[in-house]
Amino acid sequence: MKLAVIYDSKTGNTRQAAEWIAEGMNGTGNAEARAFSIHDADEDFVRECAGVVIGSPSYAAQLTPDLHAWMLASAKKLAFAGKLAGAFATEQFTHGGAESVIQSILTMEMVNGMLCYSGGGAFGMPVIHLGPVGVNGNVEKHNGMERYRDNFIVFGQRFAKKAAEISGNG
Repeated sequence: MKLAVIYDSKTGNTRQAAEWIAEGMNGTGNAEARAFSIHDADEDFVRECAGVVIGSPSYAAQLTPDLHAWMLASAKKLAFAGKLAGAFATEQFTHGGAESVIQSILTMEMVNGMLCYSGGGAFGMPVIHLGPVGVNGNVEKHNGMERYRDNFIVFGQRFAKKAAEISGNG
């Protein structure tokens, strides 16, 4: 079962988060997951995917304009309708708007007919209600993406298991 993690990244932090999610997906043993920038997504691969997770850095508490434009232009040609969907975000500051970013992505995914996934509190710790968030150490020196690595990996594992269940590949 193919899964894609697609992201926009400005400083490399969102790319790192996407790679961790794909690592978690691949670790389940039933997924072939790949992470792509919006600038180099393998369109044939994405069309074949059972699920797509999309991520963005927080840009004024919203997804980046580039990701927004990409989603508007790509959703139909990449056959998003009917696929399992997820979202994640990174931010420069604690409480820097990542939850708003995730909600915006999830809304766009739903508008395009995707089935949004969140394990919420169903699996216990770590509780990931809407999607994983990472706070980088670019501004808050006490923070750093490595502190959030496990949350991204766990989200990838949970997403892959749900995609396999829904698509009959489990």
